[in-house]
Amino acid sequence: MRYKVKALQAGRLTELELDASNEADLRERLSSRGLQAVSIQAERRFTLKKKSDFALSLFTQELIALLEAGLTLVEAVETLRDKSGQDGSRVVLTRMIEGLYQGLPLSRVLSSMAEHFPPLYIATVGSAEKTGHLADALKRYHHYESRLAMVRKKVVSALVYPMVIITIGGSIMLFLLFYVIPKFSQIYASMKTLPFAAQVMLWWGELVHSNGKLIFAAIIGSIAAIIALLRTQTVQTMLQELFWRIPRLEEYRRLFALTRFYRTVGLLLAGGLSVVGAMELAAQLLPQSMRLALTRAIVDIKSGQSVSGTLPKYGLTTPVSERLLRVGEQSGELATMTERAAQFCDEELERAIEMFTKLFEPILMLVIGVLIGTIVFLLYMPIFELAGNMQ
Repeated sequence: MRYKVKALQAGRLTELELDASNEADLRERLSSRGLQAVSIQAERRFTLKKKSDFALSLFTQELIALLEAGLTLVEAVETLRDKSGQDGSRVVLTRMIEGLYQGLPLSRVLSSMAEHFPPLYIATVGSAEKTGHLADALKRYHHYESRLAMVRKKVVSALVYPMVIITIGGSIMLFLLFYVIPKFSQIYASMKTLPFAAQVMLWWGELVHSNGKLIFAAIIGSIAAIIALLRTQTVQTMLQELFWRIPRLEEYRRLFALTRFYRTVGLLLAGGLSVVGAMELAAQLLPQSMRLALTRAIVDIKSGQSVSGTLPKYGLTTPVSERLLRVGEQSGELATMTERAAQFCDEELERAIEMFTKLFEPILMLVIGVLIGTIVFLLYMPIFELAGNMQ
């Protein structure tokens, strides 16, 4: 977020505009520069969602390789900084090195750059600092991200074909509406008695001839505006909520949320966090309704109840994952069993995606075909009616 800051430096009032993840991070940066904040105002602007220019996955893989090669943490980060170009990655790595030289733990340094490092990443590093096995913890995180990326890829792949069909079908309809129908309608311009379909085509043809460029520009502008709105965080959140209210899709959303939840808890448990700490951190990955249920479940777990007996009570398991959690508690391998529960949820989600694809694609093809067929029918129906009247 961008802030407007008024600060004192050597007795002089200075106005600045700075980017920071939150106000606490901003105050810390001002203090390190010898500035005393007088007023801080957040700029709330209508902006498109912007991705971080720091390649977190690549950084993690390279850091693992350097640490396993025997370099210290500072040496590894300095090596990555030296090989990076003059871009956002170099700025992030420079700030990281400065924090490490100040004696701060890596998790503290990363938390000051929350716009580049998600809370789960910071928690993973923090747990590794207690055990001294940073490379192993980062490997687990990278595996976690790879598995989630695979699930996202399946969902995106299921949506690509429908989007292609919609784009092609929309292009064909625009071609028919703005080129074929206006040309075809001239056939009926000299006729006095016309069927209703011919009157509609003639009206549209005259409208396109007189205001065609304006109508076409309005349509293209509307499409561009809709795309721009869809890229904003507010609209995406609103549409997601509406989308997940569709019957049957709520169950798929629950499966995806449970996949992320179990995999996150397994990652944090393997890193040395307690069950309660792992669940509290993983709660942010759940939808609001499931997050409230997990909050109540955590209260019961803190009171001494078992995980395998509490989570099913609040609807946070599947039949398979419930049994796996029970086995994990009995054997002391809860981290392993939560990961296995995530795998079973993955398989259920994959079957759901496959079923959605098999049903949605033919239905979409049918809708596009009916729309295009209707336009073609309107083109030729007047001819058939006129031919029938001549007999």
